[in-house]
Amino acid sequence: MITPYGLEITENCLGCKLRTANAFCDLPRAAVQAFESIKYPTAYPKGAVLFVEGQPPRGIFVLCKGRVRLSLCSSTGKTLIMKIVERGEVLGLSATITGKPCEVMAETIEPCQVNFVRREDFVRFLREHSEAGLRVVQQLSDKYYSACRDIRMLSLSHSSSEKLAKLLLDWSAGTDQAANGDTRVRLTLTHEEIGQMIGTSRETVTRRFKEWKKRNIVRSTGNALLIRNMAALKAMVTG
Repeated sequence: MITPYGLEITENCLGCKLRTANAFCDLPRAAVQAFESIKYPTAYPKGAVLFVEGQPPRGIFVLCKGRVRLSLCSSTGKTLIMKIVERGEVLGLSATITGKPCEVMAETIEPCQVNFVRREDFVRFLREHSEAGLRVVQQLSDKYYSACRDIRMLSLSHSSSEKLAKLLLDWSAGTDQAANGDTRVRLTLTHEEIGQMIGTSRETVTRRFKEWKKRNIVRSTGNALLIRNMAALKAMVTG
């Protein structure tokens, strides 16, 4: 089924060609069938808000296609982007498990397919399928690890260059090198959004990229960034 947002919606998880090793995609067949009976597949356009900071949890959102931005806002209106979520991940998990208000705001940054599961249905599903409970523990552990890493980057990095270099190195992890040795990183965030991820200003991000392009460390091409000198980026990171 084609939606107005250009997505081909996958109704049945068992027949999905994009199943990954994350979350609930690779559960035993009986558990996947049970999950099928409680999910609500929905398509969202770019800029749709799934939930906001402080909102009581309604349930979980399994991201099947597209990407979602998780962010925090201060009382003064300053925004910090916590993470860009890729397909296969679960949103609203910790709030749904604990029953506490959502910690962040989740907003789509491109058209997305999301499978929503109500909180009461999800809790019952976990009680009946221990394998799913293990997946939840794994996801929450990964989130804790990522939070510690992000705090280290924001608090212990000595300069904006180090923070930006760490971010690019994270994005390039697992990316194949081209024949000429360049590493291609998909770059769909604005300089302002990148600044919100590393706790600095848009002007600083623009200035760093301009400097690095002059030094032939990176090069822009379309919606991608080519890392020309990976060693130079790694040298900026102190630990």
